[in-house]
Amino acid sequence: MAARPPLVALKDVRLQDGPRPLFEGVDIAIEPRTRACLVGRNGAGKSTLMKIIMGQVEPDSGERAIQSGIRFANVPQEPVITGDTLLDYATSGEAEPWTAESWLATFGLDPSKPAVNLSGGEIRRAALAKAFAEEPDLMLLDEPTNHLDILAIELLEEELISARCAILVVSHDRAFLNRVTQTCHWLEGRRVRSLNKSFNAFDEWATKVTEEEAESLRRLSKTIERETATFYSSITARRTRNEGRARSLEALRAERAERLKDVPRDLHLGVDSGAMSGKLVADLKGISKGFGERTVIKPFTTRIVRGDRLAIVGPNGAGKTTLVKIMLGELAPDTGTVRLGANLDPVYLDQSREGLKSDMTLWDALTPGGGDSILVRGVSKHVAAYAKDFLFQEGQLRQPISTLSGGERNRLLLARALAKPANMLVLDEPTNDLDMDTLDKLEELLETYDGTLILVSHDRDFVDRLATSTIAMNGRGDIVETPGGWTDFIRQNPGFLKPGTHQRPQDAEAERRSAAPAPASVTAAAAPKKAVKLSFKDAHRLKEIEGLMETLPADIARHDATLSDPDLYTRDPKAFDRAMTNAARARAQLEAIEAEWLELEEKKAALEG
Repeated sequence: MAARPPLVALKDVRLQDGPRPLFEGVDIAIEPRTRACLVGRNGAGKSTLMKIIMGQVEPDSGERAIQSGIRFANVPQEPVITGDTLLDYATSGEAEPWTAESWLATFGLDPSKPAVNLSGGEIRRAALAKAFAEEPDLMLLDEPTNHLDILAIELLEEELISARCAILVVSHDRAFLNRVTQTCHWLEGRRVRSLNKSFNAFDEWATKVTEEEAESLRRLSKTIERETATFYSSITARRTRNEGRARSLEALRAERAERLKDVPRDLHLGVDSGAMSGKLVADLKGISKGFGERTVIKPFTTRIVRGDRLAIVGPNGAGKTTLVKIMLGELAPDTGTVRLGANLDPVYLDQSREGLKSDMTLWDALTPGGGDSILVRGVSKHVAAYAKDFLFQEGQLRQPISTLSGGERNRLLLARALAKPANMLVLDEPTNDLDMDTLDKLEELLETYDGTLILVSHDRDFVDRLATSTIAMNGRGDIVETPGGWTDFIRQNPGFLKPGTHQRPQDAEAERRSAAPAPASVTAAAAPKKAVKLSFKDAHRLKEIEGLMETLPADIARHDATLSDPDLYTRDPKAFDRAMTNAARARAQLEAIEAEWLELEEKKAALEG
């Protein structure tokens, strides 16, 4: 069977961006009805390359061949919604109104909805509906899963797999790319390498390519060393000034220097878990929450202990952020109780990028108190050096944040958050806009983090790699908690997130037990009596412990306040030693009774369950 001619092909494309080329010798071909991904680091030029493919940017040199009459549809990284209604926006290209209405409905949007004050998820779904409605030959999608919840991502996957057009997608979402793609294009070192396999095979292939290029660079360096030694040790070379050998050596050095420029810089991430928190982090009993007539959280009980890695998943608007704020004690539940552990020092990375104003500079964002240095996990560091750890150039420090890409803004948020010691990290959609290399570094960091992690994410692969338990919210107030990550949750709770009624497993089990008739052979009088509550001694001890858990933190705070006097040791060494001893004793006592409290609570739950 003859190969199909490509819809678009670039050959030997070059584009200058500043002092160095952004692309040099790029070759890429997009064939009809193929689903391809374009992957690469933030700043490598993926979005620019897509614009060259669409003809929106002219390269400095090279060829762009295109089939006659080809229709493009594009969903940029940050879509701008125009028109009075979503239907106006969806038909602003070449889409027929009835087609646009159908696609808006497919993505859960009302065509008559005003095109203002939209959430990030609504903006993304509207842009996708518009692209599908235009019935293109080639659809280009730049980070299409950003701000989409898991249900919307799965819907998009189904639509892309069944689409009749060719697709080129830029995304960091591994699970999405694994399911959708057939071909991979890798933009690295100013050129594109292609793999005619799905993204499942990308990591192994990319590692092999990287190792081969590192070996090639090593051999080049060895050649330069050998030629340099020969050049300077040769009497003939010194006497006759062998210009040919000198030019050859200079060319080798220039080649190595140029190749070293293309070796990507490493991101340096670090985190300090600070002072150890108590064993108990948070204990939620029967909490519920509603807003107006809508119930966001039906009665829910859970316990978080030090070192847990908890993922919270569910549709947009299901109440994930509300639950996090209740866990942190920032929002009171309507019913139930919340007990927070001692010595908690949380850092919250908010998906809304709150605190980053578009007119402030990167320097301002890293040094809100002014000056030219930042306290990084207790050590003063110059702002330029710290920014370099997160791959920012010194020239970017005085630029407004509005000039940063989405990935750069997320790296800036990480830089601010990870500078502070924290024994509890709360990350709300941390993967948005980050490239895969940065994601890999972040995963490595969090895997070794010995504090408590709460992760709100729609990235299924990220959740699978990190979470030890998963809380799922379906948007109707129902919540289930499952050991493990996303895959474990789906296997144990099929259909829980789908629209419609769904009964929680614990409710279904309770209903089954209450409806089941008692065995005829066992009478109420003959049945052995089972303990359903704690013994008097355990109940008394539990009450005693709860009282201590209320008073000990205040005692610790009082001792710490005494120790905060900088002149105390000089003025009264015995009082200083006494306060140190008392503070240490109180902390040890609190740690011990928290562990005992957890054991008694688990025993109580087992008896009542």
